[in-house]
Amino acid sequence: MKDLINVANIRTVDFIQGKKIVNARFIVKSRAGFMTVVDARDFEIEGYNKHPERLISGYNKGALQSVQVQLEGSDYFFTVFARQGKKINMIDEHILREVTVGTINSMFFNTELYNYQQYKAVNSATWASMAYVMNEPKFETLRVA
Repeated sequence: MKDLINVANIRTVDFIQGKKIVNARFIVKSRAGFMTVVDARDFEIEGYNKHPERLISGYNKGALQSVQVQLEGSDYFFTVFARQGKKINMIDEHILREVTVGTINSMFFNTELYNYQQYKAVNSATWASMAYVMNEPKFETLRVA
């Protein structure tokens, strides 16, 4: 597992690590301005386990406020992402390791996740680069004729 590099000092929790997600729910701000709860559909759960970034990338910019997951063997939901305006109150380390620059730039550019110094610290070069784990530089080999 790659080491988390958190120059932006985003507050993290570690609930998901090594556990299987069996259910998820999202607190979302509707267009009318009120909050609503959306439960994940059964077929989406497998995708959340394989790619935890999907937990925070499935809604329009500014709509997602909180994400809660139920883990295997538990009857309770744990908050793995919470934001209040521009402030990220917490995010699970497992999600933060998977998040890309593109997700942040398109959905969370007005929050604490968006941080140029953070991108620079992990050698991010494109929107496909990881935002909170080190990106290995890609070298092209030149052939001499």
